[in-house]
Amino acid sequence: MPQNIAVIGGGAAGFFAAFSCKVHLPDASVTIFEKTGKLLSKVKVSGGGRCNVTHACFNNNDLVKFYPRGGKQLKKVFGQFTTTDTVAWFEERGVELKAEADNRMFPTTDSSQTIIDCFLRETDKLGIQVVLNANVNSIQPKGSGFDLQIGEKIQHFDKVIVASGGSPKAQGFDWLKDLGHEIITPVPSLFTFNMPKEPIKNLMGLSVPNATVRVQGTKLQQSGPLLITHWGMSGPAILKTSAWGARVLADLGYNFKIQVNWLGAMNEEELRTWFVNSLQSIGKRKIRNKNPLDLPNRLWDFFLEKVEVDGEGIWAEIGKKNLNRLINLLLNDTYEVKGKTTFKEEFVTSGGVVLADVDFNTMESRKCSGLFFAGEVIDVDGVTGGFNFQAAWSTGFVAGKS
Repeated sequence: MPQNIAVIGGGAAGFFAAFSCKVHLPDASVTIFEKTGKLLSKVKVSGGGRCNVTHACFNNNDLVKFYPRGGKQLKKVFGQFTTTDTVAWFEERGVELKAEADNRMFPTTDSSQTIIDCFLRETDKLGIQVVLNANVNSIQPKGSGFDLQIGEKIQHFDKVIVASGGSPKAQGFDWLKDLGHEIITPVPSLFTFNMPKEPIKNLMGLSVPNATVRVQGTKLQQSGPLLITHWGMSGPAILKTSAWGARVLADLGYNFKIQVNWLGAMNEEELRTWFVNSLQSIGKRKIRNKNPLDLPNRLWDFFLEKVEVDGEGIWAEIGKKNLNRLINLLLNDTYEVKGKTTFKEEFVTSGGVVLADVDFNTMESRKCSGLFFAGEVIDVDGVTGGFNFQAAWSTGFVAGKS
């Protein structure tokens, strides 16, 4: 008899798991249950509405390094479906992807709707059923399958794939805990830093191409573009720091200090030498007018005011004391963080079903035979750049195939 398969969750991982099910088991009946009235909501808003589908990292040994949690386990999954397969899968369905300078990959249309339309076409083509506003309240093993309580109804399925995504609270995983799974308490990952007392917020919208951010009192340090926002700081340097430090920063109550090297990897000796060499050619220029480091002008003015250097003075007369203060600020600028801001629809968590409870060769539960997992419901998350979607495609593919 054809198998009756339920996929819980109408997001990226859920759809990809359903596609894989139907391709590998054409006679199976596959139904996606989505608890809300919206499908693929993270796909819709990802990448500012462009959908950061994956990342142009085509070596699995390198790819797994972008996952603060679960990288080692994902290597088994990427061995079955990786970034190369993702690009091919979309192109086979008429969706061409492009890689940008930072290796993030988007549809050439720059529209997430292109991905959503592709998925909906594939759903129709494969005969997958989709049920909206269908909250699965419980899963009960019954015989060789499962009884799912969906609203007021109980429906029986032979196999179940859980792709319900992350939850901001541990209680959101109680229904899986009831099946014997250990749950890692979820905390936010990929969030921006709030700086309510820092005047740099007045420069919102400015960015630098490569800064290094270090959290004082920890080993956390990341580099990349940094964006100043109306609440504090964001951009890849901040988001990567929040991902790798998700649990550390939660333990700190999101109250900590960061040091920013606005020049990326440059150290004091290099910067001091650079200044000495540059002063010969810019000595007669006004300090405010000649910004030798190609930083945004408003940011440069902010720095001069912060270290109390007269921008109307000339470089030749800056003096040793002022130069030392400027060098120290450029390399060790300090800011106080009090709180975080998460992206509502793009909310990413660290936590979920403990990795040891999942066989990553198949994505089947080690605690409940016939139950499979895909996506962020497990304790796997990546940094910004398309890595969380790649984990969704890959785990979904393997769960459906298995």
